[in-house]
Order: sequence, then C-alpha cells, then structure tokens
Amino acid sequence: MPELPEVEVVRRGLEEHLVGRRFTDVEVCHPRAVRSGDPDALVSFLCDATVSAVKRRGKFLWLDFGQDLLLQVHLGMSGQMLVADPGQVQSPHVRIRAGLSDGRELCFVDQRTFGEWRLEKTVPDPWGVRAEGASKKFLPHNVRHIAADPLEPAFDAREAVERMKAKRAAVKTVLLNQEVVSGIGNIYADEALFLAGVRPRRSAALLSRPTLHRIVDAAAEVMERALEQGGTSFDSLYVNVNGASGYFSRSLKVYGRGGEPCKRCGSLIKRIVIGGRSTHYCAQCQR
Repeated sequence: MPELPEVEVVRRGLEEHLVGRRFTDVEVCHPRAVRSGDPDALVSFLCDATVSAVKRRGKFLWLDFGQDLLLQVHLGMSGQMLVADPGQVQSPHVRIRAGLSDGRELCFVDQRTFGEWRLEKTVPDPWGVRAEGASKKFLPHNVRHIAADPLEPAFDAREAVERMKAKRAAVKTVLLNQEVVSGIGNIYADEALFLAGVRPRRSAALLSRPTLHRIVDAAAEVMERALEQGGTSFDSLYVNVNGASGYFSRSLKVYGRGGEPCKRCGSLIKRIVIGGRSTHYCAQCQR
C-alpha cells in the first residue's frame, strides 16, 4: 500500500501535468473503478472540468476543481496515475482513461482493482483552521477526521505527541493510527522507530514526551529521504506519473530485513508481528 512519500510523488507529478488542464472526455473501462458512486455522474462532472489543484493529506489524494465536489483518488494496493500520449498506455488493467485539453491523457491503471475514483463533497479543514487560523482550506468530507501529516504546514508536533501519549497501545500501532498522525504506514513506522532508537512494542503512553517527539521527527526525516528517492518500490505496481519506480528500498535499515545483519551494528534484525502487521527492529540499536 503506498504511504505518504509514494502518494506525494504521484501528487507532485499530477500537479505538474494536470493543473490548468481540462478534462475533454472520460471513459470508465471497469465499474469497480467507481464502485462507491455512479460512473455516469462521475463522467458528467469531470467532462469540461478544469483542475485547479492537486492535494494530499497523509495517504489521501484528490483533484480540486474549485467547486463543492472534488475527485478523490484511492490508489489502493496497485493503483497508478499515468500521464501519456493518447494510446501509449496499453495495459490490460486500465480502469479509467481521460483525455486532457493539452492533447495527452490520464490513465488510471489498477491491477488488483482495490483503488477507485470517487466524487466527494468538500468540507472546511479542521486541522488547517486550528493550525493556521484560516478557514478557506477544504478537503474531502470523508477525510475530515484524518490527522495532519508530518510534512504539511498544518502539522503540530506537540499536538501529535499528546495524542500519542494518550494511547496505551504499542507505539508501532499508534504510528499507524491515521487519526493520531497520518501518512505513516508499515514501512516508515519501522524505519522511524529504528532511527529514533525505540522498540516497537513499547507502550506509547509509557514513553516520555521527548522520546515521542524524537519518533515524530524521525518519521518526518525518513519520509523526506524517501521523497528525495521517489518513494519505495518493491515491484512494478508503484510508479510515478511517468511510470518510473522509486528506489528508497535500497536505503531501508530494518523493514523487510528480518534475519539479516543490521547495517549499523551487525546484529540480526528481528521480525515480529504487532497488531497483525510484520514488524522489524534491531534489539541492539533500539533500546
């Protein structure tokens, strides 16, 4: 599942290619791509609509048209948003194909069909209002409860630490709670805890506030590094809008490396399961 860096890479690519462009035609090639709504309504809304912005919170991505409705894009586990010349994308997994006013087309490719496009009503951003004193920031209705992420202006690290401190669950589980801090998934939770030197089973409530701050800062640092390398790709399913994979997987310190030597101390990386999720850590470096 794409996490914040991967979604941000896609957002930046879409921003470059879509803002100011108008949808000229839209074809829904597979009904599951619009399973949460009416495909005809989606096509009717998008045709002749001009993209004014491409936005993101955590793992959530959407196209803004300056209207009461926006297009939310769920990448799921294998969703790709590819911008190319007409007919260039010939994948059998194209679920939606949309023409653009600059002569190119946007293709939504989704091999596993867990992703979708859906129309959502806009609501004021409660996190943005609280953090910036502004009331004109909007986000999808179904994202209003999602916390700000460490890479956006609305993020308040002190508030995030207090929300973490109130949780008795394992700190790894708390990091994955999108209502506490958004955008962090399994990969970057493991990497952030390694960088912060904290074991994943520790109760968040029992950690000191300085330690929780260190974890939040580590999460931001790790995701910034991943962004610089185009995100993390383990297969061909995650790519940017040009079809290129990210290469942060080469820099991973613990995630997916169970039984291998720690790159820092040489001890074997341990793999355990927390909340049904594979978790990796170094018992020597994470005290």
